[in-house]
Amino acid sequence: MTEEKSKVAESLAEFRGNYAYNLLDENLRGFNADVPILYQWDDHEVLNNWYPQEILTDPRYKEKSVALLAARGKRAFLEYTSIRTILRDPERIFRQIPYGPLLDVFMLDLRSYRSPNGPNRQTAPGEETDLLGKTQMEWLKSALKASKATWKVIASDMPIGLIVYDDYINKNTFENGANGSGQPLGRELEMANLLRFILQNQIKNVVWLTADVHYTAALKYDPAAAQFKEFRPFYEFVSGPLNAGTFGPNELDNTFGPKVLFQKTPPPGQANLSPLSGMQFFGEVNINAATKVLTVDLKDMTGESLYSVGLKAEG
Repeated sequence: MTEEKSKVAESLAEFRGNYAYNLLDENLRGFNADVPILYQWDDHEVLNNWYPQEILTDPRYKEKSVALLAARGKRAFLEYTSIRTILRDPERIFRQIPYGPLLDVFMLDLRSYRSPNGPNRQTAPGEETDLLGKTQMEWLKSALKASKATWKVIASDMPIGLIVYDDYINKNTFENGANGSGQPLGRELEMANLLRFILQNQIKNVVWLTADVHYTAALKYDPAAAQFKEFRPFYEFVSGPLNAGTFGPNELDNTFGPKVLFQKTPPPGQANLSPLSGMQFFGEVNINAATKVLTVDLKDMTGESLYSVGLKAEG
């Protein structure tokens, strides 16, 4: 135990200390040395399920402003991770990483610009339904439309059609967009707007990669099975985190018609399994340069492929 890790992080020194603490582990240092990493942040870089407008009531925190905690957490995050930022917005995390003619990766930030977590049932879009936020959404649309790459992979820190509750006991407030089956409401309006844009602009070969829910799954979204139908069919692959308790499965929201093709979760009644149980997962994506087939493998910690699918590129 280090001094910075002995309590909840509030000061900049304590947030820095969280990253320094992780680097005491030789396995993580070896991973960092061997594996190129594209970083995005989620809630636990600050505190569980946070949003910028939040004022804490947790007695462990002397600093109650989440906006201030997030500013300190983001500074430590940017200091300890290798993110290429831009001069006009040096703290911007969302970005595009080109990999030549076959692949563009779009890294999202669903934390910095979000509206407050709540019932998520608004019937019209506005600032209270933001998840990406206006600036990031405009960037993503423009970047997707301009991309000449065969495959457009969107790395999203939260899933689309799996429900993530903020209040998981009462199940009446939500962390992501999914808020229960039916027509788009609340933050789902933002996703519906994006999916409609992709359809209208004939943007092909979009694949979503996500994590957050502590298990692994493959989902296909089909307008024929959806309540909202103005989108192209697409896949979403879930895996991670690297080393944490294993949960799941999460409830499905049929707004965008997800179908579970595969999932690996703890047995019923065994949530938050220790990593020592072996239920840790990661995904591997390969693109064949000749055929342009994108193959996704969902793997366990031994490297065994649990599920594999090859996606053919649309011309």
